[in-house]
Amino acid sequence: MAAPKKGRRTPASQGHPGRTLILVLIAMVGLIGGMFYSGTLTPRLGIDLAGGTSFTLAAQNQPGRPNAINETNMKTAADIMERRVNGLGVTESEVQTQGSNHIIVNIPKGTDAKQARDQVGTTAQLGFRPVLTTTAGTKTPEPKPSPSQGGANGKGKGDKASGAKSKVQPGSGQNASSQSPSSKPTTQGRAVTDSLKKAPSGKPTPSGKPSAPPAQPTPPAGADIPPALQKQLNALDCSTKKSRAAAGAKAANTKPSDPIVACKEDGAQKYVLGPVGVEGTDVSGAKAVFDSQQGQGWIVQMDFTSEGGKKFGDITGKLAAKAPPQNQFGIVLDGAVVSSPSVDKAIMGGGATISGGFTQQSAEDLGNMLSYGALPLSFKIDDETTVTAALGGEQLHAGLIAGAIGLALVVIYLVAYYRGLALVALASLGVSAVLTYTIMTLLGPAIGFALNLPAVCGAIVAIGITADSFIVYFERIRDEIREGRTLRPAVERGWPRARRTILVSDFVSFLAAAVLFAVTVGKVQGFAFTLGLTTVLDVVVVFFFTKPLMTLLARRKFFSDGHPWSGLDPKRLGAKPPLRRRRGAAPTQTKEA
Repeated sequence: MAAPKKGRRTPASQGHPGRTLILVLIAMVGLIGGMFYSGTLTPRLGIDLAGGTSFTLAAQNQPGRPNAINETNMKTAADIMERRVNGLGVTESEVQTQGSNHIIVNIPKGTDAKQARDQVGTTAQLGFRPVLTTTAGTKTPEPKPSPSQGGANGKGKGDKASGAKSKVQPGSGQNASSQSPSSKPTTQGRAVTDSLKKAPSGKPTPSGKPSAPPAQPTPPAGADIPPALQKQLNALDCSTKKSRAAAGAKAANTKPSDPIVACKEDGAQKYVLGPVGVEGTDVSGAKAVFDSQQGQGWIVQMDFTSEGGKKFGDITGKLAAKAPPQNQFGIVLDGAVVSSPSVDKAIMGGGATISGGFTQQSAEDLGNMLSYGALPLSFKIDDETTVTAALGGEQLHAGLIAGAIGLALVVIYLVAYYRGLALVALASLGVSAVLTYTIMTLLGPAIGFALNLPAVCGAIVAIGITADSFIVYFERIRDEIREGRTLRPAVERGWPRARRTILVSDFVSFLAAAVLFAVTVGKVQGFAFTLGLTTVLDVVVVFFFTKPLMTLLARRKFFSDGHPWSGLDPKRLGAKPPLRRRRGAAPTQTKEA
Protein backbone atom coordinates (compact mmCIF):
# COMPACT_ATOMS: atom_id res chain seq x y z
CA MET A 1 0.00 0.00 0.00
CA ALA A 2 1.37 3.38 -0.95
CA ALA A 3 2.30 5.72 1.84
CA PRO A 4 0.19 8.84 2.17
CA LYS A 5 1.59 11.88 0.47
CA LYS A 6 3.31 14.26 2.85
CA GLY A 7 1.73 17.25 1.22
CA ARG A 8 -1.76 15.93 2.04
CA ARG A 9 -1.16 15.03 5.69
CA THR A 10 -2.65 17.33 8.28
CA PRO A 11 0.00 18.43 10.80
CA ALA A 12 -0.67 17.41 14.38
CA SER A 13 -0.40 21.00 15.48
CA GLN A 14 -3.63 21.80 13.68
CA GLY A 15 -5.64 19.57 16.05
CA HIS A 16 -9.40 20.08 15.86
CA PRO A 17 -9.97 23.81 15.27
CA GLY A 18 -13.72 23.36 14.87
CA ARG A 19 -14.05 21.79 18.32
CA THR A 20 -11.99 24.57 19.87
CA LEU A 21 -14.22 27.24 18.35
CA ILE A 22 -17.31 25.41 19.61
CA LEU A 23 -15.85 25.37 23.15
CA VAL A 24 -15.25 29.13 22.97
CA LEU A 25 -18.85 29.61 21.81
CA ILE A 26 -20.13 27.46 24.68
CA ALA A 27 -18.08 29.49 27.17
CA MET A 28 -19.51 32.75 25.83
CA VAL A 29 -23.07 31.42 26.00
CA GLY A 30 -22.43 30.20 29.55
CA LEU A 31 -21.13 33.59 30.70
CA ILE A 32 -24.05 35.43 29.10
CA GLY A 33 -26.45 32.94 30.68
CA GLY A 34 -24.78 33.56 34.05
CA MET A 35 -25.49 37.28 33.67
CA PHE A 36 -29.20 36.64 33.09
CA TYR A 37 -29.35 34.04 35.86
CA SER A 38 -27.85 36.45 38.40
CA GLY A 39 -30.04 39.29 37.16
CA THR A 40 -26.98 41.50 36.63
CA LEU A 41 -26.74 42.73 33.06
CA THR A 42 -24.41 45.69 33.52
CA PRO A 43 -21.11 46.04 35.39
CA ARG A 44 -21.17 47.50 38.87
CA LEU A 45 -19.98 51.11 38.66
CA GLY A 46 -17.51 52.86 40.95
CA ILE A 47 -18.16 56.02 42.92
CA ASP A 48 -16.88 58.29 40.13
CA LEU A 49 -19.39 56.84 37.64
CA ALA A 50 -22.39 55.93 39.80
CA GLY A 51 -22.01 58.31 42.73
CA GLY A 52 -21.97 57.27 46.36
CA THR A 53 -21.32 58.52 49.88
CA SER A 54 -18.27 60.29 51.25
CA PHE A 55 -17.39 60.46 54.97
CA THR A 56 -14.86 62.79 56.57
CA LEU A 57 -13.68 61.52 59.95
CA ALA A 58 -11.68 63.62 62.41
CA ALA A 59 -9.32 62.05 64.96
CA GLN A 60 -10.06 62.94 68.59
CA ASN A 61 -7.68 63.51 71.47
CA GLN A 62 -7.97 60.83 74.13
CA PRO A 63 -7.53 61.15 77.89
CA GLY A 64 -4.01 60.24 78.98
CA ARG A 65 -2.72 60.06 75.35
CA PRO A 66 -1.82 63.62 74.32
CA ASN A 67 0.43 62.55 71.43
CA ALA A 68 -1.73 59.74 70.03
CA ILE A 69 -2.61 61.64 66.83
CA ASN A 70 0.47 61.02 64.71
CA GLU A 71 1.28 59.80 61.20
CA THR A 72 1.76 56.17 62.24
CA ASN A 73 -1.54 55.89 64.10
CA MET A 74 -3.42 57.68 61.31
CA LYS A 75 -2.04 55.27 58.72
CA THR A 76 -2.91 52.28 60.91
CA ALA A 77 -6.44 53.60 61.41
CA ALA A 78 -6.90 54.12 57.65
CA ASP A 79 -5.73 50.56 56.93
CA ILE A 80 -8.16 49.09 59.47
CA MET A 81 -11.02 51.22 58.13
CA GLU A 82 -10.30 49.97 54.61
CA ARG A 83 -10.45 46.36 55.82
CA ARG A 84 -13.65 47.15 57.71
CA VAL A 85 -15.28 48.56 54.57
CA ASN A 86 -14.04 45.60 52.53
CA GLY A 87 -15.72 43.40 55.12
CA LEU A 88 -18.98 44.76 53.64
CA GLY A 89 -17.94 43.49 50.22
CA VAL A 90 -16.94 46.93 48.90
CA THR A 91 -13.70 46.63 46.95
CA GLU A 92 -13.80 49.96 45.13
CA SER A 93 -13.94 52.05 48.29
CA GLU A 94 -11.37 54.75 48.88
CA VAL A 95 -9.87 55.29 52.32
CA GLN A 96 -7.13 57.89 52.56
CA THR A 97 -5.69 60.27 55.10
CA GLN A 98 -6.03 64.02 54.61
CA GLY A 99 -3.89 66.40 56.56
CA SER A 100 -2.71 65.43 60.02
CA ASN A 101 -5.99 64.35 61.64
CA HIS A 102 -8.62 63.54 58.97
CA ILE A 103 -9.53 60.39 57.03
CA ILE A 104 -11.72 60.44 53.91
CA VAL A 105 -13.86 57.36 53.15
CA ASN A 106 -15.63 57.16 49.77
CA ILE A 107 -18.15 54.34 49.30
CA PRO A 108 -19.74 53.73 45.86
CA LYS A 109 -23.46 53.62 45.25
CA GLY A 110 -25.07 50.23 45.73
CA THR A 111 -23.62 49.78 49.22
CA ASP A 112 -25.82 50.23 52.30
CA ALA A 113 -24.63 53.71 53.33
CA LYS A 114 -26.21 53.45 56.79
CA GLN A 115 -24.51 50.14 57.48
CA ALA A 116 -21.20 51.53 56.23
CA ARG A 117 -21.59 54.63 58.40
CA ASP A 118 -22.38 52.52 61.44
CA GLN A 119 -19.28 50.39 60.96
CA VAL A 120 -16.83 52.94 59.55
CA GLY A 121 -17.95 55.77 61.78
CA THR A 122 -17.82 53.58 64.87
CA THR A 123 -14.10 53.92 65.25
CA ALA A 124 -13.24 54.04 68.96
CA GLN A 125 -11.21 51.29 70.54
CA LEU A 126 -12.89 47.99 71.25
CA GLY A 127 -13.02 46.61 74.79
CA PHE A 128 -14.46 43.71 76.77
CA ARG A 129 -15.82 44.99 80.10
CA PRO A 130 -17.50 42.93 82.86
CA VAL A 131 -21.15 43.77 83.48
CA LEU A 132 -21.72 45.01 87.04
CA THR A 133 -25.45 45.65 86.65
CA THR A 134 -28.02 46.25 83.96
CA THR A 135 -31.54 47.54 83.75
CA ALA A 136 -34.08 48.78 81.23
CA GLY A 137 -32.88 51.53 78.93
CA THR A 138 -35.40 54.14 80.08
CA LYS A 139 -34.68 56.64 82.82
CA THR A 140 -35.02 55.04 86.27
CA PRO A 141 -37.29 56.85 88.78
CA GLU A 142 -35.29 58.11 91.75
CA PRO A 143 -37.64 57.50 94.71
CA LYS A 144 -37.96 53.71 94.55
CA PRO A 145 -35.87 50.86 93.16
CA SER A 146 -37.32 48.56 90.50
CA PRO A 147 -39.66 45.74 91.67
CA SER A 148 -37.99 42.44 92.45
CA GLN A 149 -40.12 40.59 89.92
CA GLY A 150 -38.54 41.50 86.60
CA GLY A 151 -35.29 42.39 85.00
CA ALA A 152 -34.08 44.08 81.90
CA ASN A 153 -34.28 42.79 78.45
CA GLY A 154 -30.99 41.01 77.90
CA LYS A 155 -30.98 40.40 74.18
CA GLY A 156 -27.66 39.96 72.42
CA LYS A 157 -26.65 41.60 69.17
CA GLY A 158 -28.49 39.09 67.07
CA ASP A 159 -31.43 38.62 69.42
CA LYS A 160 -33.77 40.98 67.62
CA ALA A 161 -35.05 38.14 65.49
CA SER A 162 -35.44 35.44 68.10
CA GLY A 163 -35.24 37.01 71.53
CA ALA A 164 -32.70 34.44 72.71
CA LYS A 165 -29.97 35.34 75.17
CA SER A 166 -26.50 35.35 73.62
CA LYS A 167 -23.86 33.17 75.21
CA VAL A 168 -20.09 32.89 74.84
CA GLN A 169 -18.65 29.38 74.57
CA PRO A 170 -15.27 27.72 73.97
CA GLY A 171 -13.87 28.11 70.48
CA SER A 172 -14.58 24.49 69.61
CA GLY A 173 -18.24 25.40 69.33
CA GLN A 174 -19.34 22.86 72.01
CA ASN A 175 -22.02 24.03 74.39
CA ALA A 176 -20.82 24.90 77.83
CA SER A 177 -22.49 23.31 80.81
CA SER A 178 -25.77 24.86 81.84
CA GLN A 179 -26.38 26.76 85.03
CA SER A 180 -29.12 25.95 87.49
CA PRO A 181 -32.60 27.28 86.74
CA SER A 182 -32.36 29.79 89.52
CA SER A 183 -29.38 31.60 88.00
CA LYS A 184 -29.88 31.11 84.25
CA PRO A 185 -31.59 33.87 82.21
CA THR A 186 -35.01 33.01 80.86
CA THR A 187 -35.63 32.33 77.19
CA GLN A 188 -36.87 35.89 76.90
CA GLY A 189 -33.39 37.03 77.90
CA ARG A 190 -34.44 38.75 81.14
CA ALA A 191 -31.49 39.25 83.47
CA VAL A 192 -31.82 40.28 87.12
CA THR A 193 -30.06 43.57 87.84
CA ASP A 194 -28.03 44.51 90.86
CA SER A 195 -30.74 46.88 92.03
CA LEU A 196 -33.17 43.98 92.29
CA LYS A 197 -31.24 41.82 94.68
CA LYS A 198 -33.24 42.94 97.70
CA ALA A 199 -36.98 43.04 98.17
CA PRO A 200 -38.51 46.22 99.67
CA SER A 201 -37.86 46.29 103.36
CA GLY A 202 -40.59 44.79 105.50
CA LYS A 203 -42.46 43.16 102.63
CA PRO A 204 -43.27 39.54 103.54
CA THR A 205 -42.34 36.66 101.30
CA PRO A 206 -44.80 33.78 100.64
CA SER A 207 -43.42 32.08 103.78
CA GLY A 208 -44.16 35.16 105.86
CA LYS A 209 -40.53 36.15 106.41
CA PRO A 210 -39.29 39.52 105.13
CA SER A 211 -36.02 38.84 103.35
CA ALA A 212 -34.26 39.16 100.02
CA PRO A 213 -35.36 36.74 97.27
CA PRO A 214 -33.61 33.44 98.05
CA ALA A 215 -33.16 32.54 94.36
CA GLN A 216 -30.90 35.55 93.75
CA PRO A 217 -27.29 34.79 94.77
CA THR A 218 -25.37 37.40 96.68
CA PRO A 219 -22.87 39.18 94.44
CA PRO A 220 -19.19 38.83 95.29
CA ALA A 221 -17.50 41.43 97.38
CA GLY A 222 -16.47 44.49 95.42
CA ALA A 223 -19.34 44.19 92.95
CA ASP A 224 -21.38 46.88 94.70
CA ILE A 225 -22.09 49.89 92.51
CA PRO A 226 -20.62 53.17 93.79
CA PRO A 227 -23.35 55.72 94.56
CA ALA A 228 -22.06 58.11 91.88
CA LEU A 229 -22.32 55.41 89.18
CA GLN A 230 -25.73 54.28 90.45
CA LYS A 231 -26.92 57.88 90.18
CA GLN A 232 -25.58 58.13 86.63
CA LEU A 233 -27.30 54.85 85.74
CA ASN A 234 -30.64 56.04 87.12
CA ALA A 235 -30.38 59.34 85.25
CA LEU A 236 -29.29 57.75 81.94
CA ASP A 237 -32.02 57.56 79.28
CA CYS A 238 -31.18 55.32 76.29
CA SER A 239 -34.57 55.62 74.62
CA THR A 240 -33.52 58.28 72.08
CA LYS A 241 -30.72 58.32 69.52
CA LYS A 242 -29.47 61.68 70.77
CA SER A 243 -29.18 60.52 74.37
CA ARG A 244 -27.42 57.30 73.29
CA ALA A 245 -24.93 59.32 71.23
CA ALA A 246 -24.19 61.59 74.20
CA ALA A 247 -23.74 58.60 76.53
CA GLY A 248 -21.51 56.87 74.00
CA ALA A 249 -19.30 59.94 73.57
CA LYS A 250 -18.88 60.25 77.33
CA ALA A 251 -18.10 56.53 77.76
CA ALA A 252 -15.65 56.54 74.84
CA ASN A 253 -13.62 59.31 76.49
CA THR A 254 -13.33 57.43 79.78
CA LYS A 255 -10.04 55.76 80.66
CA PRO A 256 -9.96 51.95 80.16
CA SER A 257 -9.19 51.48 83.86
CA ASP A 258 -12.35 53.30 84.99
CA PRO A 259 -15.91 51.86 85.08
CA ILE A 260 -18.49 53.37 82.75
CA VAL A 261 -22.23 53.72 82.28
CA ALA A 262 -23.27 52.75 78.75
CA CYS A 263 -26.29 52.07 76.56
CA LYS A 264 -27.07 49.09 74.38
CA GLU A 265 -26.95 49.97 70.68
CA ASP A 266 -30.72 49.67 70.30
CA GLY A 267 -31.41 51.45 73.59
CA ALA A 268 -33.19 48.48 75.16
CA GLN A 269 -30.75 48.28 78.08
CA LYS A 270 -28.29 50.35 80.03
CA TYR A 271 -25.30 49.02 81.92
CA VAL A 272 -22.71 49.73 84.55
CA LEU A 273 -19.51 48.14 83.27
CA GLY A 274 -16.23 47.53 85.04
CA PRO A 275 -12.71 48.32 83.75
CA VAL A 276 -11.60 46.87 80.43
CA GLY A 277 -10.56 43.24 80.90
CA VAL A 278 -9.57 42.46 77.32
CA GLU A 279 -8.71 45.13 74.76
CA GLY A 280 -9.66 45.04 71.11
CA THR A 281 -6.02 44.76 70.12
CA ASP A 282 -6.03 41.31 71.77
CA VAL A 283 -8.53 40.02 69.17
CA SER A 284 -6.67 38.51 66.22
CA GLY A 285 -9.79 37.80 64.15
CA ALA A 286 -13.51 37.06 64.16
CA LYS A 287 -15.99 35.78 61.60
CA ALA A 288 -19.63 34.78 61.25
CA VAL A 289 -20.24 31.04 60.75
CA PHE A 290 -23.43 29.04 60.34
CA ASP A 291 -23.35 26.15 62.82
CA SER A 292 -25.32 23.28 61.33
CA GLN A 293 -23.76 20.56 63.51
CA GLN A 294 -24.78 21.92 66.92
CA GLY A 295 -27.95 23.55 65.63
CA GLN A 296 -27.03 26.98 67.01
CA GLY A 297 -27.65 28.81 63.73
CA TRP A 298 -25.41 31.79 63.05
CA ILE A 299 -22.57 32.21 65.52
CA VAL A 300 -19.50 34.44 65.78
CA GLN A 301 -16.12 32.77 66.19
CA MET A 302 -13.36 34.78 67.88
CA ASP A 303 -9.62 34.18 68.01
CA PHE A 304 -7.29 35.95 70.42
CA THR A 305 -3.59 36.63 70.48
CA SER A 306 -1.55 34.56 72.94
CA GLU A 307 -1.66 37.36 75.52
CA GLY A 308 -5.31 38.07 74.77
CA GLY A 309 -6.21 34.40 75.23
CA LYS A 310 -4.73 34.46 78.76
CA LYS A 311 -6.63 37.64 79.64
CA PHE A 312 -9.87 36.24 78.23
CA GLY A 313 -9.42 33.00 80.15
CA ASP A 314 -8.89 34.91 83.41
CA ILE A 315 -11.89 37.21 83.01
CA THR A 316 -14.27 34.45 81.88
CA GLY A 317 -13.18 32.32 84.84
CA LYS A 318 -14.09 35.13 87.23
CA LEU A 319 -17.38 35.92 85.48
CA ALA A 320 -18.50 32.26 85.41
CA ALA A 321 -18.51 32.18 89.23
CA LYS A 322 -21.01 35.03 89.42
CA ALA A 323 -24.77 35.19 89.07
CA PRO A 324 -26.60 36.99 86.28
CA PRO A 325 -26.11 39.63 85.09
CA GLN A 326 -22.59 39.69 86.52
CA ASN A 327 -21.66 36.57 84.54
CA GLN A 328 -21.85 38.68 81.37
CA PHE A 329 -19.28 40.87 79.70
CA GLY A 330 -20.12 43.84 77.53
CA ILE A 331 -18.43 44.16 74.14
CA VAL A 332 -18.07 47.95 73.97
CA LEU A 333 -17.34 49.85 70.77
CA ASP A 334 -17.38 53.64 70.63
CA GLY A 335 -18.91 53.76 74.10
CA ALA A 336 -21.91 51.57 73.18
CA VAL A 337 -22.55 47.94 74.09
CA VAL A 338 -22.83 45.95 70.85
CA SER A 339 -23.31 42.60 72.59
CA SER A 340 -23.41 41.26 76.15
CA PRO A 341 -23.02 37.46 76.12
CA SER A 342 -23.09 35.41 79.31
CA VAL A 343 -20.34 33.01 80.45
CA ASP A 344 -20.84 29.55 81.95
CA LYS A 345 -17.22 28.59 82.54
CA ALA A 346 -13.65 29.75 82.00
CA ILE A 347 -12.76 29.74 78.30
CA MET A 348 -9.14 28.91 77.63
CA GLY A 349 -7.25 28.09 74.46
CA GLY A 350 -7.39 31.47 72.73
CA GLY A 351 -10.72 30.96 70.95
CA ALA A 352 -14.42 31.38 71.70
CA THR A 353 -17.81 31.49 70.01
CA ILE A 354 -20.75 33.79 70.68
CA SER A 355 -24.18 32.27 70.02
CA GLY A 356 -27.77 33.21 70.66
CA GLY A 357 -30.31 33.95 67.96
CA PHE A 358 -28.08 35.81 65.50
CA THR A 359 -29.24 36.54 62.00
CA GLN A 360 -26.68 36.32 59.22
CA GLN A 361 -26.44 40.11 58.98
CA SER A 362 -26.09 40.68 62.72
CA ALA A 363 -23.45 37.93 63.01
CA GLU A 364 -21.44 39.42 60.14
CA ASP A 365 -21.71 42.91 61.62
CA LEU A 366 -20.47 41.74 65.01
CA GLY A 367 -17.68 39.74 63.37
CA ASN A 368 -16.52 42.83 61.46
CA MET A 369 -16.59 44.95 64.59
CA LEU A 370 -14.56 42.41 66.52
CA SER A 371 -12.06 41.96 63.70
CA TYR A 372 -11.55 45.57 62.75
CA GLY A 373 -12.68 47.55 65.77
CA ALA A 374 -9.36 47.98 67.55
CA LEU A 375 -8.22 51.35 66.20
CA PRO A 376 -5.35 53.26 67.79
CA LEU A 377 -7.48 56.46 67.76
CA SER A 378 -11.08 57.49 68.21
CA PHE A 379 -12.87 59.42 65.47
CA LYS A 380 -16.03 61.36 64.86
CA ILE A 381 -17.78 61.96 61.54
CA ASP A 382 -17.20 65.61 60.66
CA ASP A 383 -18.99 65.52 57.34
CA GLU A 384 -21.11 63.17 55.26
CA THR A 385 -21.94 64.05 51.66
CA THR A 386 -23.57 62.33 48.72
CA VAL A 387 -21.32 62.23 45.65
CA THR A 388 -23.06 62.62 42.29
CA ALA A 389 -21.91 60.92 39.12
CA ALA A 390 -22.37 64.02 36.92
CA LEU A 391 -18.66 64.78 36.47
CA GLY A 392 -17.73 61.12 36.14
CA GLY A 393 -20.50 60.63 33.57
CA GLU A 394 -19.14 63.46 31.45
CA GLN A 395 -15.62 62.07 31.66
CA LEU A 396 -16.89 58.60 30.79
CA HIS A 397 -18.75 59.99 27.80
CA ALA A 398 -15.59 61.75 26.59
CA GLY A 399 -13.53 58.61 27.21
CA LEU A 400 -15.93 56.42 25.26
CA ILE A 401 -15.84 58.85 22.35
CA ALA A 402 -12.03 58.75 22.40
CA GLY A 403 -12.12 54.95 22.57
CA ALA A 404 -14.57 54.76 19.66
CA ILE A 405 -12.36 57.04 17.55
CA GLY A 406 -9.31 54.93 18.38
CA LEU A 407 -11.16 51.71 17.56
CA ALA A 408 -12.37 53.17 14.25
CA LEU A 409 -8.80 54.12 13.30
CA VAL A 410 -7.64 50.58 14.14
CA VAL A 411 -10.40 49.10 11.98
CA ILE A 412 -9.54 51.40 9.07
CA TYR A 413 -5.87 50.43 9.31
CA LEU A 414 -6.66 46.71 9.46
CA VAL A 415 -8.98 46.86 6.47
CA ALA A 416 -6.58 48.97 4.39
CA TYR A 417 -3.50 46.91 5.17
CA TYR A 418 -4.77 43.37 5.88
CA ARG A 419 -8.01 43.40 3.85
CA GLY A 420 -9.64 39.96 4.33
CA LEU A 421 -7.55 39.24 7.40
CA ALA A 422 -9.21 42.27 9.00
CA LEU A 423 -12.35 40.13 9.39
CA VAL A 424 -10.40 37.69 11.55
CA ALA A 425 -9.05 40.55 13.68
CA LEU A 426 -12.47 42.15 14.11
CA ALA A 427 -14.10 38.83 15.00
CA SER A 428 -11.37 38.23 17.60
CA LEU A 429 -11.83 41.74 19.03
CA GLY A 430 -15.57 41.04 19.27
CA VAL A 431 -15.01 37.80 21.18
CA SER A 432 -12.56 39.57 23.49
CA ALA A 433 -15.09 42.36 24.11
CA VAL A 434 -17.88 39.89 24.97
CA LEU A 435 -15.67 37.93 27.36
CA THR A 436 -14.39 41.11 29.04
CA TYR A 437 -17.87 42.60 29.48
CA THR A 438 -19.49 39.45 30.84
CA ILE A 439 -16.65 38.65 33.23
CA MET A 440 -16.55 42.21 34.63
CA THR A 441 -20.34 42.11 35.05
CA LEU A 442 -20.23 38.80 36.93
CA LEU A 443 -17.30 39.92 39.10
CA GLY A 444 -19.48 42.72 40.54
CA PRO A 445 -21.76 40.50 42.68
CA ALA A 446 -19.04 37.83 43.05
CA ILE A 447 -16.16 39.83 44.53
CA GLY A 448 -17.50 43.39 44.61
CA PHE A 449 -15.56 44.58 41.55
CA ALA A 450 -16.68 48.03 40.42
CA LEU A 451 -15.88 49.67 37.11
CA ASN A 452 -14.40 53.14 37.53
CA LEU A 453 -12.86 55.60 35.07
CA PRO A 454 -9.29 54.20 35.31
CA ALA A 455 -10.72 50.70 34.77
CA VAL A 456 -12.44 51.91 31.60
CA CYS A 457 -9.11 53.39 30.53
CA GLY A 458 -7.47 49.99 31.09
CA ALA A 459 -10.10 48.33 28.90
CA ILE A 460 -9.48 50.86 26.10
CA VAL A 461 -5.71 50.34 26.32
CA ALA A 462 -6.35 46.60 26.01
CA ILE A 463 -7.74 47.13 22.48
CA GLY A 464 -4.27 48.05 21.33
CA ILE A 465 -2.66 45.10 23.14
CA THR A 466 -5.11 42.64 21.59
CA ALA A 467 -4.77 44.11 18.08
CA ASP A 468 -0.98 43.93 18.43
CA SER A 469 -1.21 40.17 19.03
CA PHE A 470 -3.17 39.68 15.80
CA ILE A 471 -0.67 41.77 13.85
CA VAL A 472 2.24 39.69 15.15
CA TYR A 473 0.56 36.48 13.96
CA PHE A 474 -0.54 37.89 10.62
CA GLU A 475 2.96 39.14 9.86
CA ARG A 476 4.47 35.75 10.67
CA ILE A 477 2.06 34.13 8.19
CA ARG A 478 2.88 36.70 5.53
CA ASP A 479 6.62 36.14 6.10
CA GLU A 480 6.14 32.45 5.44
CA ILE A 481 4.24 33.22 2.21
CA ARG A 482 7.06 35.53 1.14
CA GLU A 483 9.39 32.55 1.54
CA GLY A 484 7.33 30.72 -1.09
CA ARG A 485 5.04 28.57 1.07
CA THR A 486 1.33 28.17 0.51
CA LEU A 487 -1.16 29.34 3.12
CA ARG A 488 -1.83 26.12 5.05
CA PRO A 489 1.84 25.40 5.85
CA ALA A 490 2.39 29.12 6.45
CA VAL A 491 -0.36 29.22 9.09
CA GLU A 492 1.21 26.31 10.97
CA ARG A 493 4.85 27.32 10.58
CA GLY A 494 4.21 30.92 11.52
CA TRP A 495 2.29 30.03 14.71
CA PRO A 496 5.19 28.84 16.95
CA ARG A 497 7.20 32.00 16.35
CA ALA A 498 4.18 34.26 16.76
CA ARG A 499 3.13 32.36 19.89
CA ARG A 500 6.45 33.01 21.62
CA THR A 501 6.34 36.70 20.77
CA ILE A 502 2.72 37.06 21.95
CA LEU A 503 3.38 35.24 25.24
CA VAL A 504 6.45 37.35 26.02
CA SER A 505 4.63 40.58 25.21
CA ASP A 506 1.55 39.67 27.26
CA PHE A 507 3.68 38.45 30.16
CA VAL A 508 5.39 41.84 30.36
CA SER A 509 2.00 43.60 30.28
CA PHE A 510 0.56 41.28 32.94
CA LEU A 511 3.63 41.70 35.16
CA ALA A 512 3.32 45.48 34.96
CA ALA A 513 -0.38 45.24 35.84
CA ALA A 514 0.32 42.93 38.79
CA VAL A 515 3.03 45.21 40.22
CA LEU A 516 0.81 48.25 39.76
CA PHE A 517 -2.08 46.48 41.50
CA ALA A 518 0.15 45.46 44.43
CA VAL A 519 1.77 48.83 45.13
CA THR A 520 -1.19 51.18 44.55
CA VAL A 521 -4.55 51.81 46.19
CA GLY A 522 -7.96 53.10 45.18
CA LYS A 523 -8.78 53.89 41.58
CA VAL A 524 -5.36 53.01 40.17
CA GLN A 525 -5.97 49.43 41.26
CA GLY A 526 -9.04 49.41 39.01
CA PHE A 527 -6.84 50.28 36.02
CA ALA A 528 -4.31 47.58 36.95
CA PHE A 529 -7.00 44.94 37.50
CA THR A 530 -8.69 45.61 34.16
CA LEU A 531 -5.36 45.68 32.32
CA GLY A 532 -4.35 42.34 33.84
CA LEU A 533 -7.75 40.77 33.10
CA THR A 534 -7.76 41.86 29.46
CA THR A 535 -4.16 40.71 29.01
CA VAL A 536 -5.09 37.21 30.16
CA LEU A 537 -8.14 37.25 27.88
CA ASP A 538 -5.91 38.30 24.97
CA VAL A 539 -3.93 35.08 25.35
CA VAL A 540 -7.16 33.06 25.58
CA VAL A 541 -8.65 34.65 22.46
CA VAL A 542 -5.50 34.33 20.33
CA PHE A 543 -4.90 30.70 21.32
CA PHE A 544 -8.47 29.43 21.30
CA PHE A 545 -10.15 31.60 18.68
CA THR A 546 -7.79 33.42 16.31
CA LYS A 547 -5.45 30.48 15.64
CA PRO A 548 -8.24 27.88 15.08
CA LEU A 549 -10.14 30.35 12.89
CA MET A 550 -7.07 30.94 10.73
CA THR A 551 -6.60 27.16 10.40
CA LEU A 552 -10.15 26.82 9.08
CA LEU A 553 -9.91 29.82 6.74
CA ALA A 554 -6.66 28.50 5.27
CA ARG A 555 -8.75 25.68 3.76
CA ARG A 556 -11.04 28.13 1.99
CA LYS A 557 -10.28 28.95 -1.64
CA PHE A 558 -10.59 32.71 -1.13
CA PHE A 559 -7.63 32.72 1.27
CA SER A 560 -5.68 29.67 0.12
CA ASP A 561 -5.50 30.86 -3.51
CA GLY A 562 -4.26 34.26 -2.43
CA HIS A 563 -7.17 36.39 -3.63
CA PRO A 564 -6.09 40.05 -3.99
CA TRP A 565 -8.61 41.05 -1.25
CA SER A 566 -7.58 38.28 1.12
CA GLY A 567 -4.54 40.13 2.35
CA LEU A 568 -2.42 37.10 1.50
CA ASP A 569 -1.77 37.67 -2.24
CA PRO A 570 1.74 36.24 -2.99
CA LYS A 571 2.37 38.76 -5.76
CA ARG A 572 1.42 41.69 -3.54
CA LEU A 573 3.66 40.32 -0.80
CA GLY A 574 6.61 39.80 -3.20
CA ALA A 575 6.75 36.05 -2.67
CA LYS A 576 9.71 33.98 -3.89
CA PRO A 577 9.17 31.01 -6.24
CA PRO A 578 7.37 28.21 -4.39
CA LEU A 579 9.49 25.88 -2.28
CA ARG A 580 9.69 22.38 -3.70
CA ARG A 581 11.93 19.37 -3.33
CA ARG A 582 12.02 16.78 -6.10
CA ARG A 583 14.87 14.43 -6.87
CA GLY A 584 16.81 15.17 -10.05
CA ALA A 585 14.63 18.03 -11.18
CA ALA A 586 14.45 21.74 -10.56
CA PRO A 587 11.16 23.35 -9.63
CA THR A 588 9.01 23.79 -12.70
CA GLN A 589 5.65 24.62 -11.16
CA THR A 590 4.45 27.76 -9.46
CA LYS A 591 2.61 25.82 -6.74
CA GLU A 592 3.48 23.03 -4.36
CA ALA A 593 2.28 19.52 -5.16
